[in-house]
Amino acid sequence: MTQRRMQRYYAGILAVGMMGTGVAWAQAPAAAQTTAQPSTAYQPKFPGDPARSESEAQALAYMRTMLRAQREYKKRHNHYAESLAALAGTGSFTKRLAQSTDRGDYTASFRTHKDGFVLTMTPKLMDREHRSFYAEEDGVIHGDDQKPADEDSPKVK
Repeated sequence: MTQRRMQRYYAGILAVGMMGTGVAWAQAPAAAQTTAQPSTAYQPKFPGDPARSESEAQALAYMRTMLRAQREYKKRHNHYAESLAALAGTGSFTKRLAQSTDRGDYTASFRTHKDGFVLTMTPKLMDREHRSFYAEEDGVIHGDDQKPADEDSPKVK
């Protein structure tokens, strides 16, 4: 083969290779988009998880942590903590959890009464995936998607 023919031959192979690479690159983002899109359906964190969304899961986790800490606090002191700050450092309930009542999509509210307490988690926007929650010293969590939860609201499983 002459040198000129060889150059054309290699130039043709190079051009075909570059076109193939360009097609592959053009298809890669489309394939990545279809496989990388996040699922909007909530994935339960454990068997029997009653949460309907990530926000609910976080609100319920906060409530469970606080309820466990209150049980432990009562065992040690023979009464429930009178504030979230007093509860900090008991069990898994940290100072950080006690400092802010802003819990993402929810606002926590804690108040005491004679021989007990009430904890509520109120969503900033109530909808099907953001129920309100209520718990007392009995440790039972109640939820409602129509109004602020109270002791008469359905129990959360």
